[in-house]
Amino acid sequence: MAARIAPNEAHTLITREGYTHVDVRSVPEYEGGHPEGAYNIPFMHAGAGGMTPNPDFLAAFEAHFPRDAKLVIGCLSGGRSARACAALEAAGYTQLVDQRAGFGGARDPFGRVTEAGWSGAGLPTAAGPDAERGWSALAPKRA
Repeated sequence: MAARIAPNEAHTLITREGYTHVDVRSVPEYEGGHPEGAYNIPFMHAGAGGMTPNPDFLAAFEAHFPRDAKLVIGCLSGGRSARACAALEAAGYTQLVDQRAGFGGARDPFGRVTEAGWSGAGLPTAAGPDAERGWSALAPKRA
């Protein structure tokens, strides 16, 4: 099971230990704001009917990251990243950490932030599409 770490700990792993941040939120969420330098491989896609599983999730990881890659997995509040880590571990990925509290922070049942996320912790962020690290660049190409 992947270790769950705070945003500041994730930032340290990325800046000092060679980890790569992969944001598993939907494309619109990622483009609205994400950790600076993060890749976007959505665990689920946002659509008119709500969130649906991304059938290309694992294929995209396999195409871009070896199974021993040092990866920080993050989402909005920590739920999707935990599920994504479980799926990646089942596929043989061995150096994963799950960034607790995601980009927007962990919240209690009343919507109050109980732990600041990446943005609330004041860590470096970017917004908009990313031509090299966004889903459009990482999605498996269909013949």
